[in-house]
Amino acid sequence: MDITAIGEVLIDLTQQGLDEAGIPRFAANPGGAPANLAVAAARLGASTAFIGRVGQDAFGAYLRRVLTEQRVDISGLAADPLEPTTLAVVMVDHTGERSFTFYRDPGADTRLSREQLPTALLLSTRCLHFGSISLTAEPSRDATFFAVRTAREHGAIISYDPNYRAALWPDEATAVRMMKEPLSLVDVLKVSEEELPLLTGTDDLDKGASLLMAQGIRVVFITLGPRGAYYALRDGHGLAPGVSCTVADTNGAGDTFFGAALSRLMRLPSLDALTLPLLRDIAAFSNRAASITASRHGAIPAMPSLAEVEA
Repeated sequence: MDITAIGEVLIDLTQQGLDEAGIPRFAANPGGAPANLAVAAARLGASTAFIGRVGQDAFGAYLRRVLTEQRVDISGLAADPLEPTTLAVVMVDHTGERSFTFYRDPGADTRLSREQLPTALLLSTRCLHFGSISLTAEPSRDATFFAVRTAREHGAIISYDPNYRAALWPDEATAVRMMKEPLSLVDVLKVSEEELPLLTGTDDLDKGASLLMAQGIRVVFITLGPRGAYYALRDGHGLAPGVSCTVADTNGAGDTFFGAALSRLMRLPSLDALTLPLLRDIAAFSNRAASITASRHGAIPAMPSLAEVEA
């Protein structure tokens, strides 16, 4: 397996405009950052798997079907008999920017435990990817750290996307502490420019990337919205300009970017083969993929195929 993602898969109840009476319309889109990434990478040619937990309900069955249809291995996706599939209500403003409300206290995704992890998959995957949402509650936090350490000990590349969702943390200080805790285990990091100061204390891209790489991270991406993406290795850094598009919905664009980047990194024999020119090309490819997602509604339904990105 090229990439195994662990964490949340959920329903994004995403605003789709207003009806004639001015009442918001919502679509039940499949979502969850790690699941989004697994789909994005699969659409772009990587073999991917997902580890997580959904409810024994209609939404859970729907999510299982979606991931299967997208060629994501779901042998590590369990059904919880007690808690429902997690919901995120996504409101979209006139610029396409999102705000989130979660129905998840608890939700099925938080109940993933280390005993439910597919050991064979953790031992064989080339890359294990996770985000910070699964660190917000137990036992999913313990399961995530166990999976990361197990895969890392068996030679996997570890990738991390510390999505900050304030509503899921008791306070910002707790969020920052927990989001920073895994950094020493990470090889490839994607962070948004809004989240960079939370992890590093600075909004300066060069300084922030240097502080992150000082903790052992080998590849850093900092997404900059329409301005593109900053990328860094120990031997240099650069900026890949954004790709112009008419924004419909930014939900899933960052996951598409990172999924695209990881799909390209998996083409290399190892991270030792990565050079700064190659990383520049990877960032440019990932920007193109993300721009296509941002031009459409939803997250998973909006993600492009390899042919679309390479057109």
